[in-house]
Amino acid sequence: MIPRPLLKLLLGAGLGSRRRLADAIKQGQVQVNGDAVEDFMHPVDVEKDTVTLNGRAVDLGPEPLAYLMLNKPAGVLATTRDERGRKTITELLPPQYRDIRLYPVGRLDKDSTGLLLLTNDGTLTYQLTHPRFEHEKEYFVQVQGALTPAERKRLERGIELEDGVTHGAVVRELKAHRPFNYSITVHEGRKRQVRRMFGAVGHPVLALKRVRVGSLTLGGLNEGQARELTVREVEQLQKPGGRRREMAPGRQRSRRQASLSQGRLTG
Repeated sequence: MIPRPLLKLLLGAGLGSRRRLADAIKQGQVQVNGDAVEDFMHPVDVEKDTVTLNGRAVDLGPEPLAYLMLNKPAGVLATTRDERGRKTITELLPPQYRDIRLYPVGRLDKDSTGLLLLTNDGTLTYQLTHPRFEHEKEYFVQVQGALTPAERKRLERGIELEDGVTHGAVVRELKAHRPFNYSITVHEGRKRQVRRMFGAVGHPVLALKRVRVGSLTLGGLNEGQARELTVREVEQLQKPGGRRREMAPGRQRSRRQASLSQGRLTG
């Protein structure tokens, strides 16, 4: 059998996201025939070689791919297990999916609600979470007070946070989705990014709900329920950007913003 690259093989086995598995390889947690391997492209023969991850043997046979959408309620952790015994999204999944190694795509903190994708497709997870693929994520937010035109423009052009300048966002005022008063669309996935962006302009987020990822929307899926994606929905997500990007006024980033984002600003 033709050897396959180590990272690609682990992704195909449904062991986690591309980022998580790449980190495991770099940290020496993956062994091939008893030897630690830190090369993503290390050739592996599934018929002859033995691979372990953190000391546990890896089943190199490909796991059937599964794609689920969950409408996450507040108070539930967007993780598959918790050492402190708190409620996780696994408890909300249909029984037939609880034994499959599914992983959440991107972040959605405990207090936030809405659309959360789960899959064992590491390649799709990477495409949906890496900013260069520009997959949009839209959120409905309830914030204190109303944005001034200047504050809205700051969000649309990019906000300087402690981990760099954000890309431009699309901000819309909402009137028919109470208690939410704004929609914001971004294509990054930093930790608590939307909350930090509104906080930076003086409007703390009181409630946050993700309503769209790329072309995929919650539709009529009730809170706490999950369903499998259709073939067409998966194909749409696999396309670059998932759909045509909305353009915010002043969307183009300045050289200074780009430099700040990449940590290269001097003076």
